[in-house]
Amino acid sequence: MSDTLTPVNVSTPLRLREVTAGYGSRTILHGLDIEVPVGRFTSVIGPNGCGKSTTLRVMARLLSPDSGDVLWHGRPVADLKPRELATQLAMLPQVPVAPEGMTVEDLVAMGRQPHQPWWRAWSAEDDRIVAEAMAATAIADLAERPLDELSGGQRQRAWIAMTLAQQTELLLLDEPTTHLDLAHAVEVLDLVCRLRDDTGRTVVAVLHDLSLAARYSDHLVVLKDGRLVTAGAPREVLTPELLLDTFGLRAHVFDDPVEGRPVVVPVGHG
Repeated sequence: MSDTLTPVNVSTPLRLREVTAGYGSRTILHGLDIEVPVGRFTSVIGPNGCGKSTTLRVMARLLSPDSGDVLWHGRPVADLKPRELATQLAMLPQVPVAPEGMTVEDLVAMGRQPHQPWWRAWSAEDDRIVAEAMAATAIADLAERPLDELSGGQRQRAWIAMTLAQQTELLLLDEPTTHLDLAHAVEVLDLVCRLRDDTGRTVVAVLHDLSLAARYSDHLVVLKDGRLVTAGAPREVLTPELLLDTFGLRAHVFDDPVEGRPVVVPVGHG
């Protein structure tokens, strides 16, 4: 059994063009213009309540914008049929829920649903893809275990395996390290980066820990009050001035002596 996944064919990035969105009469996002780099790990960061999760919901078409466009391969995502969209992008919400007693293998197999039209039965190819996804996330030995018996890190790997079995170009991860200790958070982000490298998939994640975002991301999108502050490589984006202006955080920013990535060291509230 291989522990790597078949590369996907990626091309045009996802783009939000002047998107305004919210819930009822409350506007959360204001004229967002974001382009997601292909084959890279993009993290959306910003203070609590700035619209990070709402941005992912708009990208996944779980929330329709009040104005502006969400484009996938240059096409409005609103034009895609649900099954077609589900074969293009996968989203892992903050707190995913599975039926009680569901096993790891059953969960991962759910990722094949978008590829299962009514006239096609489950196939050997589906079995191969599920097994490949479990091997790539190092949970093959947990296949028969119920999800509620797993540790937080194991459970998160199982959910990521499900999204991989969906075989989409884009993975949207809403706070994938929530409720995980640092060791398990690093485990999950190491996995996501390896999958990016092995398959060329594009990843967009909401992250709260700024040092982890700097360590693992190729590209940062910074939001404040539902507006885009800036976007770019972590070394360009994470400056003491930005941290103070955006987060109200006084901090030092140092280069990691091993890999040269920025490390954020808080020194107080602004």
